[in-house]
Amino acid sequence: MLRPFILIAIAWLALASGCARLPVTGVTSLKPATLSELVETVLRNKADVDEFRLRGPFDVATHKDHELRLSATERIDADLYLSAPAEKAPLVILLHGHENSKEDHAYQALHLATWGIHSLAVQLPNNGPWVGNGRTLARIVTLIHRQPEIIDSRIDVNRIILAGHSFGGAAIAVALAEGAPAAGGILLDPAGVGKEMPAFLRKIDKPVMVIAADERYSPVRDRRIFYEYIRSGIAEVSIRDASHEDAEFPLEPAPQEPGTVSSATEEFQITFVSALTAAAFSLGHTGNLDYAWTSFGDAIKNGKFYDVLKK
Repeated sequence: MLRPFILIAIAWLALASGCARLPVTGVTSLKPATLSELVETVLRNKADVDEFRLRGPFDVATHKDHELRLSATERIDADLYLSAPAEKAPLVILLHGHENSKEDHAYQALHLATWGIHSLAVQLPNNGPWVGNGRTLARIVTLIHRQPEIIDSRIDVNRIILAGHSFGGAAIAVALAEGAPAAGGILLDPAGVGKEMPAFLRKIDKPVMVIAADERYSPVRDRRIFYEYIRSGIAEVSIRDASHEDAEFPLEPAPQEPGTVSSATEEFQITFVSALTAAAFSLGHTGNLDYAWTSFGDAIKNGKFYDVLKK
């Protein structure tokens, strides 16, 4: 059983106490009574990724360290962010990268839930093996698809979306290739994990969005293989001047090793979260990436998004 709801107000209290931070983005002016009303309004209006820079209109219930039981001996820790509407809604499952944690995607998960998209940030071994993590993730998706009540009865099992950063993006690709019952994937500046990746990528038959950092300043291992080997249904944009770490967004600043400085910049983190939300909204409510791609139009024209690819 889940613990009682902890509403978004708790996040504001934590912020005020110095334990967490929320970016000063403001909240959308939309005031829908239901999720269906929000979806109808958003899809009717001009598609614009900048709309998703703002937090959405819904309250969020947060459940930290929710335990998923994969088997009698396997337990997965995850942080759950449930959107307030009573209707069934999509679920985004977020996976961290190398030497990172579920907490590094806390704001992304919270932000998605304010837009009516439930989110689950999972903790898997953060030094890999990443193919193994992908297979574990596929089992998690299958479990939720069969028993959504282990998360919440309002999960729409036909609209589960996978999102992962860095090597976590590679694990997402493995999960999709292994047949995870997901609607699609969103890869946040993904990195390849070895010679076996092309074979996995060729097997993917679900829509995939790659949202990349600027590899002129922040190159990652084998990032180009995702677009190269996924046969169709893939789109890719790069965020000009963004770094690899901008694809994360913790609510609490991570401690730094002595002599190191994070390259993350809040403006670019907000850009990543807006693109992530547009892609998740598109996959969750239309089943494809067309809405998200249209919403990127102005950012592509003004050069904020560049190196644009689609097939």
